[in-house]
Amino acid sequence: MKDTFATYHPIINFIYFCAVIVLSMLFLHPIFLAITIAGSLTYSISLNGRKGLRQIAIYLVPMMILAALINPLFNHRGVTIIGYFNNNPITLESIYYGIAVGIMFGSVILWFSCFYSVFTTDKLTYLFGRVAPSLSLILSMVLRFVPRFKTQLRIITNGQKCLGRNVTDGTVGQRVKNGIKILSIMISWALENSIETADSMKSRGYGLPGRTSFSIYRFDARDKIALLVLIILIVLISYGALMDWYQIQYFPSIKVKYDKPAIFAIYFALCFAPTFLNIWEAIKWKRLKSKI
Repeated sequence: MKDTFATYHPIINFIYFCAVIVLSMLFLHPIFLAITIAGSLTYSISLNGRKGLRQIAIYLVPMMILAALINPLFNHRGVTIIGYFNNNPITLESIYYGIAVGIMFGSVILWFSCFYSVFTTDKLTYLFGRVAPSLSLILSMVLRFVPRFKTQLRIITNGQKCLGRNVTDGTVGQRVKNGIKILSIMISWALENSIETADSMKSRGYGLPGRTSFSIYRFDARDKIALLVLIILIVLISYGALMDWYQIQYFPSIKVKYDKPAIFAIYFALCFAPTFLNIWEAIKWKRLKSKI
């Protein structure tokens, strides 16, 4: 089945991802970190499947571990010294802080990967095409650039391989020369493609005052309910932050505060909202199939 959250209005998608990304960067409370990494990981796997899980294991997990290991080497604050490295103290607080920062970076990257899968270029153009047409066009081109670049790179690499210019054959010098040749072709293709896209959009009157455009998006009753619920969740979490219901102090010593445990349930509902929608739609689909 298609991702249910992706079928909502683009403004709902945009507000949601802005909220979870910003909140993930602001809150380093361990419970918040556990919720956001679990929510982003679950949603990313549901969107990308096994391929996404493999990429997470290969790229994201080592990056998180590296961030957690590097921080204690440069951050020497804290009162609990557990050892020394090059006459510099390694503190327990800096280790915990490094782990928290690593999890935060990992969750933000996962949320961005989900945003990239859900928020397509047509949604971006729909939201910002009238407000900032030039910026909208640039951002839509950037979002499309990576998959198109990968596809074109595969085509050019196969073509060069047929000509005997593969980057894996020959001496080191020949491999470097073949790689530079492929890179030069890719850069030329990218520049020409961007110029052609800009000229094409300009010839169609993109960004001119009074220009109308077709759109398949309609803000219906379902979107109104989703927007209301989303705003309520964000306001409650923000209010809790302003009232200091939950906070953590890493330096000089670790102090954790959570006066209102219910706020974690609210944050859990926010981070797992797309997953809950997919589960609910799957249940409805099975019920409909059973009635056939």
